[in-house]
Amino acid sequence: MGVVGFAPAPTRSHPCQGLCSFGPARGSARGPRIGLDGRVLNCRTGSTVQPLRRLWGAAAVFAPGVASSGSIACVLSAGALRAHLLAVRLAGAVATSREESLRSYRLFAARDPRVLIGLDPERSWGQRDLIALMADKCGVSADPGCVSGHDVIDPERTLAALDAFANRLASVAQRGAPVLLGTGHPHRLLGFYAAVADALSAAGCDVLTPAQGHCVDITTRFGLRTHNLDYVRGVAVVREAGVERAGCATGAHSHSPLPVRVALAAAAEGGGPLPELVIGDHGWVCGAGQLGFEAIGLADTDDPALFVGEAEGVVSVVVPLDDGVRSAYYRPLTRYVLNRACLSQ
Repeated sequence: MGVVGFAPAPTRSHPCQGLCSFGPARGSARGPRIGLDGRVLNCRTGSTVQPLRRLWGAAAVFAPGVASSGSIACVLSAGALRAHLLAVRLAGAVATSREESLRSYRLFAARDPRVLIGLDPERSWGQRDLIALMADKCGVSADPGCVSGHDVIDPERTLAALDAFANRLASVAQRGAPVLLGTGHPHRLLGFYAAVADALSAAGCDVLTPAQGHCVDITTRFGLRTHNLDYVRGVAVVREAGVERAGCATGAHSHSPLPVRVALAAAAEGGGPLPELVIGDHGWVCGAGQLGFEAIGLADTDDPALFVGEAEGVVSVVVPLDDGVRSAYYRPLTRYVLNRACLSQ
């Protein structure tokens, strides 16, 4: 699968080289052709020769004594992950349309709270300002005249942001500091955040679960709906009251900053520890950052609030990627991030 317009991936040094039990993975920054079923195609015959998880010839490195069963222990090179990002459309030409993104930029410029998702920008952001910002942060077209088609995310920007994301995880893990994780995309991203929560907990961090079971009234397209705050494997989600069973691995899609505000207020009122890092997406990141907590997360090209927050210093790190692909496609990102943060299990 070829993608034109992106430079080869630069060599990235491991932030904890010499400290972890993993050697550097080797591999080409260029990926081979990928079939529609996600398998690598033989360049001459077109036949499938190995599954996508083999990562295009990059040498997978495993912790001593750990079997190669697809566990977090598999270490990916930046080149292999870049190929994966493009193959499954986490980066490159993504499913998010230019029309969707421009609509979000217009609403953000008008300070629509549905798009601000908890952020209170210091400066006035017009639509052209947002297009320029998103071109810089994500790699989308900087041309205001481009009004249709698929958005494009530069995989180099995604990789650089993943490295910065890993650095923040490494820092909090070294201190054994308390953390809070939450997602408005539980069907897609719960597995990613849950693996991060597991790794941070194993490193000695207190994974906080404040306000579990508390009610949160969230405005939806169907009107005001009462949701319950719940935690799955240490990751906060919201569920519409009376619809879903608590503790199961589902939840409602939400951009609202109200859940994180409720969680942080409960933590403060209970006299318990407050998080030194909030990890998540949408309102979890913007809502926490606006309240003065360090926050990092993932965002699509139609979520300008997180990138504005990063530009204004309210949000520490935002990783640009498609936030709506199959949940399994985020697993290589998990392995890459945890390895670079020296949290691989």
